[in-house]
Amino acid sequence: VQLQASGGGSAQAGGSLRLSCAASGRIESIGVMRWYRQAPGKQRELVATISSGSVTNYADSVKGRFTISRDNAKNTVSLQMDSLKTEDTAVYYCNADILAILRTTWASYWGQGTLVTVSS
Repeated sequence: VQLQASGGGSAQAGGSLRLSCAASGRIESIGVMRWYRQAPGKQRELVATISSGSVTNYADSVKGRFTISRDNAKNTVSLQMDSLKTEDTAVYYCNADILAILRTTWASYWGQGTLVTVSS
């Protein structure tokens, strides 16, 4: 099982970017999917979560600007980032709780990280 993130890049403040993350491999079921970010010199922080039933939660710092969504048929999670601010600059990581085929316990998987740079 692996997660592959894509869509990072550069944007001007006030602009938009969309991140995507695809899970692949021998997957039985995917539970909660998440986006984290880590800015230079700072700890990794949780940005947004979405349950298997598409219930969402957001960090206060991104609420109203970012939208997390998922496609259960394609095993993907996305993060639409609008009204970007310079403080959104970070490496963004996707994360998911996955039950692999023939496994009896869930495990947490991470994508490789994708850099988002927002300039003023």
